[in-house]
Amino acid sequence: MEPAKKLEPETRKEEKNNFISKLAMFFAKIAEKWLPDAFVFAVILTLVTFLGGIFITDSTPYDMAIHWGDGFWQLLEFTAQIITTFVMSYALAMTKPVSKVLEKAADLCKTPNTAIIVVTFTALAASLISWGLGLVVAGIMAKLVGRKVPDVDYRVLVAAGYSGFVIWEGGLSSSPALFVATSGHNFEDSVGLIPTSDTLFSVMNILLVVVIFITLPFIMKLIHPKKPEQRIQVDPELLKETPVQVDETPSNQLSPNDKLDRSRGIVLLGGLFGLFYLGNHFVINGFTLDLNTVNLMFLTAALLLYGNVRELGNGLMKASSSVGQFALQYPFYAGIMGMISASGLALWISGGIASLANETTLPFFAFLSSGLLNMFVPSGGGQWAIQAPIILPAALDMGVDPSKVVVAVAWGDAWTNMIQPFWAIPMLAIAGLKIRDIMGFTTITLLYTGIVISAVLLFMP
Repeated sequence: MEPAKKLEPETRKEEKNNFISKLAMFFAKIAEKWLPDAFVFAVILTLVTFLGGIFITDSTPYDMAIHWGDGFWQLLEFTAQIITTFVMSYALAMTKPVSKVLEKAADLCKTPNTAIIVVTFTALAASLISWGLGLVVAGIMAKLVGRKVPDVDYRVLVAAGYSGFVIWEGGLSSSPALFVATSGHNFEDSVGLIPTSDTLFSVMNILLVVVIFITLPFIMKLIHPKKPEQRIQVDPELLKETPVQVDETPSNQLSPNDKLDRSRGIVLLGGLFGLFYLGNHFVINGFTLDLNTVNLMFLTAALLLYGNVRELGNGLMKASSSVGQFALQYPFYAGIMGMISASGLALWISGGIASLANETTLPFFAFLSSGLLNMFVPSGGGQWAIQAPIILPAALDMGVDPSKVVVAVAWGDAWTNMIQPFWAIPMLAIAGLKIRDIMGFTTITLLYTGIVISAVLLFMP
């Protein structure tokens, strides 16, 4: 990265940063100086949880160490799913048809303002469909638009894409909402089945989604530094993707095995199998998405859009070059989850916050406790399993509609992702930045959406 060139003095006089931009730059300077690498952040959280379990609960250092080890591989399946999402979606984005579509969308961006608005809207829309899709689209679009609009602050552009992720728990892949709508869930005896019509499609959730969807892109636009000398730009050449190499050797010069490798029919057959399975899934289950379904969608699309096995292999090899950080960091978060749940620390946190609530403020305090726990347990499903035994009985005792606290917990989980590196890792791997580059700017997203969500939870009947 290199700083932008300064404008001439007479032009620069007209460029003044607004209050939000100044505040964002203040947080950005703090993050750039003090925020460690994402892995260091995970180790620090591990230590905080370890000490918290010792001093707050009756766990001994030995107990906490065992809890850490027992939990260390609990996210192994999830880690494999995340790696698959990253690799398949990145490889898909390098196919010619998808590249052309994304390029056309990026062509809409002519100025830094339109660039930030388009990237944020795109990430918001994709996150409503699936959190995995939202992260991948955010990273790819930021990179594409960064090439098209070289005078945009690339940090803010990537932060705008990640900010769109804040809406995912209000969308179709919301973990708590889908959990309580599934027959046989752990709390069915007490609260019954809570359909998504009472959570995802409730007036409260729809209001939150609409307000944030419409306003957040323009909040992100305000963050962008008006003073060009404060912007960090990237050489557009560094953001270009190397196209997947196509073997153009004449067919009559190929051996039989090479002909199979270049056969369109092989990848097409795999894609047709995927289409059949997905079609059957949606007919039986409706338009429900989980991580495995999303991954199969990406794989199926890649099989259909790549010309042959060799091209697909080249695309997957390139996409796989940055997955090491997932395998390194996610087990540490699994260890944190093991400590905070087995020691009783999570129950202490959520129970203490819930004890401050009444029938009016319970959704708000459920939101706050969820946001705090998300810093240590950045998994929607894992966090819900910890909080539900406290929040749902509290709602029943106070006469609060359980669906409201489900929505509140879901939004709290998504909210503090803006200052938690866990979910940013796959997007940053695509965009080519570090967490310290964007987190100062996403702090503004945290503050703004926190105000919006709190207001709706406190004042909406």
